[in-house]
Amino acid sequence: MNYSTNDSYPAETPLESELLATVQNDNTSDSAVFPGDLGCIPHETRRVLVQLLLGPAVDGRRQGNLWAVLLRDEPVLRERLHELFLELVIDHDQKVAFTRQVVAEDIEIPVLLRRAHLTFLESVLILFLRQRLTQADTHGDRAVVSWLEMVEHLSVYERTGNADHARFDKQCQSAIEKAKKLSLIQKLRGADDRFEVSPTLKLLFPAEEIQALTRTYQGLLHQGHDVEAEPTNELPGEAEVQGEDDE
Repeated sequence: MNYSTNDSYPAETPLESELLATVQNDNTSDSAVFPGDLGCIPHETRRVLVQLLLGPAVDGRRQGNLWAVLLRDEPVLRERLHELFLELVIDHDQKVAFTRQVVAEDIEIPVLLRRAHLTFLESVLILFLRQRLTQADTHGDRAVVSWLEMVEHLSVYERTGNADHARFDKQCQSAIEKAKKLSLIQKLRGADDRFEVSPTLKLLFPAEEIQALTRTYQGLLHQGHDVEAEPTNELPGEAEVQGEDDE
């Protein structure tokens, strides 16, 4: 049958019009934040997702807005992370959340998160910060440490008779900067040389690992090992940090 140019399709019924409007609305996401955006989660939820991927954590005390969205949209965040073979870890008491690789025995899982490699001095500093956090918790205080305290603690590991003190001092400064870069310490407002230790360290370094590493480093110290000759260490298990360059 041939149709002339004057022929037209039958008028839509009210039900057909309603269904068409629904489809059009579904194809125009209210969550779109840029032209051509096919994402289906709200802008603020995406910000939380990005922070989790950037790492090392979402800190509820310092990132209150992100924390509130994380709790509200926890199911969808878990779903998105599972699609990347990651799982969401939340400590409600410490108000800290971070991601880690899922573990599966039957399939090979691509690794998205990279571990942050630490030098000997960087490891020593993080152990010191972790112990300071434990002490503060015992007394119900905030874990605060000064730049001078960190440098003094690291100076114990300078080998006797070191002729290049300037180089060792530079390594100490670098270790502190690495802790700042990993958001393990945050500068206190109005105090350029005082920092608060992030509660994230509790999750990254369980008590049993702290004890074992402390014994190892104390043994090296007593044996007079050259810390510059020691191999680099990695943050353990949960301390996988996305996008950190090895140094």
